Amino acid sequence: MSRISSVLTTVVATTACVCVSVQPAAASGPVVSRGVTIPAFYTPPAELPAGNGVLVRHEPLSLGLSLPGLDGRPLPGTATRLMYTSTDSGGQPVAVTGAYIEPSADWEGDGPRPLVVVGSGTMGQGDQCAPSLSLEHPLTVTPQTVSVGYENLAVFRLLATGAAVVVTDYVGLGATDRLHTYVNRVDEGHAMLDAARAARSVPGASVRADSRVAMYGYSQGGGATASAAELHRAYAPDVPLVGTYSGAPPADLTEVMKGIDGSALAAALGWSINGFAQTYPELREVLDANINATGRAALKDIATTCIGDAIFGYGFTRSTKWTVSGESIGAVIAREPEARAILDKQRLGMTKPTGPVRLATGVQDDIVPHEQARQLALDWCDRGGDVTYKAIRLPDLGDKLTTNHVAPLLVDQGEAVEWLTDRLAGEPTTSNCSSMPTQR
Repeated sequence: MSRISSVLTTVVATTACVCVSVQPAAASGPVVSRGVTIPAFYTPPAELPAGNGVLVRHEPLSLGLSLPGLDGRPLPGTATRLMYTSTDSGGQPVAVTGAYIEPSADWEGDGPRPLVVVGSGTMGQGDQCAPSLSLEHPLTVTPQTVSVGYENLAVFRLLATGAAVVVTDYVGLGATDRLHTYVNRVDEGHAMLDAARAARSVPGASVRADSRVAMYGYSQGGGATASAAELHRAYAPDVPLVGTYSGAPPADLTEVMKGIDGSALAAALGWSINGFAQTYPELREVLDANINATGRAALKDIATTCIGDAIFGYGFTRSTKWTVSGESIGAVIAREPEARAILDKQRLGMTKPTGPVRLATGVQDDIVPHEQARQLALDWCDRGGDVTYKAIRLPDLGDKLTTNHVAPLLVDQGEAVEWLTDRLAGEPTTSNCSSMPTQR
């Protein structure tokens, strides 16, 4: 078995318990991404309503994994596809899609039913990779694309606690009017917070304006939840945020690029470049001067891939093949002030997060490097944050294979869900910032 096949087998195997439907999303619109027709629902209207977190449209969403309950309600819950408003990093209104799930389980804790906003880990950049579509089709396989809904397990575990769940597709993933702005700090944080606002307006939703809200995310999702916790006070103080789980957050993209370049997830470097080039015109000049024909073709192709086809097509590619000079893209960015400034804007840890935060990172993680994630915890502690830091210690499971990145997600997920549930129930937590210097 080839190295790439082994990696993809690992990714699919770790999610096999939640991936049973092998079919593309239902076709009802004209936009096609790598052979998958994107439903017309995902095409935003020409004009959006004013305000953030305003529901633009909604429709029933059939969960790919669902069973009839004894009381007639589906298990684990009833899902609704959403489109809602947000504000992008340029200060402009943007439509974001996602899904709200009303759980069948009762909430046994204090207060009204709470809400968890889920920021998915890396899914890809093609619209067919949207997390809301993966709830409908947990595994989509066509000759051109492979999308794996690996976050469905976390969603279902959260629903089992009796909390409602809203999943954001982020800016441009699903919504067909623009490219997904992968790891854009402000776009992701705003999309998370506005998903919480939009959930209150879903017909049939039991969450209220005073329902406690928590954030859950790992990898890309860990960066999104971290951003939401930092932006909360200024952007969405009306959201009663009581706890944030940030797993393996890409806090310092300069360091993360080093981990991704040449790894099984090398395509993620292309997703980030594509998204930033769309948002920041000044980056396009840098790319025009430094990216060769091979790199331009790769970036164009990567823009429509999901995680599966990205591993098959670009796994273990080094970015030196994409540049005119033969330097890595990281080296190019390091010598280009405009590009460096863009990455600096994405840095997490410059602002104290709202409420308690649990930050977990695998000490062997070589994709989203452990040290930069640990540094985020230190930065938050220095700013007076209420931080619970967890270093996940596992054996080295292989260089650049994603296994050192995926394994901590699976090992820590139960504890992360339990920690968030306690916060939603109003139970206190104790920061371990004082012991951070001795925790590696």
